Amino acid sequence: MSSSDSGAATQRLADELERRDGTVRQRAAAVLRELGAVDQAVYSVVAATPTPSLDGPLRRLSDAANNSVLWLAIAAGLGVAGGPAGRRAAVRGTVAIGVTSPLVNLAAKSAWSRQRPDRAGAGVPAGRDVRMPASASFPSGHAASGFAFAAAVGRDQPWLGMALRFLAAAVAYSRVHTGVHYPGDALVGSLVGASAGQAVAGLIDRLSPARRQ
Repeated sequence: MSSSDSGAATQRLADELERRDGTVRQRAAAVLRELGAVDQAVYSVVAATPTPSLDGPLRRLSDAANNSVLWLAIAAGLGVAGGPAGRRAAVRGTVAIGVTSPLVNLAAKSAWSRQRPDRAGAGVPAGRDVRMPASASFPSGHAASGFAFAAAVGRDQPWLGMALRFLAAAVAYSRVHTGVHYPGDALVGSLVGASAGQAVAGLIDRLSPARRQ
C-alpha cells in the first residue's frame, strides 16, 4: 500500500491542517506527512528483510497474545504460585488489561480508523502469516494490553515487570513483523498501554491501601 492511498489517519489529519490558516498548522501537517512516510518506510524494510529463523517464533508469539491469552496465563501462574504479592500483581495486571483493551480496541480504533497494511503488496513472507484482524490498525491492541499488564504487574513485582516489558515489546514488534500493524501503531499502543497500566495500578493502590509485602 503506497503512502498516497494508504488511508492513514496521519494523511487525513495533515490534509485537514493544511486547509486551515496558520504557520503552526502548516508545520504540523508537514510533520505528520513525514512521520507517515517514515512509518511506511520502516514497515516496508521489515517486510523486505529475510528473517527465516525469526518468522516462526514471532508468528507463534503474536498468536499467543491474541485476546490477551498470554498475559492472562501469566496472571494465573502468579495467582497460584506467587504468594500474596503475586496475587496482588495478578489482579492489577488483569484489571489493567480489562481497562486498556476496550479503551484501545473500541474507543481509540473507532475514533482513528486507520486501514491495515497491505501485507501482500509489501511482500511480507508467507512464513509470517497470522490472521489479519478486521479492526482498524491504529493503535495496536496487542501492544497496549502487553504494556498495560507489564506496568501494572511491575507495581508489586519490579523485576518481573521489567521482564514483562521486554516480552511486551517482543509482542508489539511481532505485530509489525507479521505485517498486521505499522510500527507507529505498535509504538502508540505501547505508550497508551504503559500509561493505562500505571494509572490502573495507582488507582487500585488508592482504593486498597493495604501495604504490599
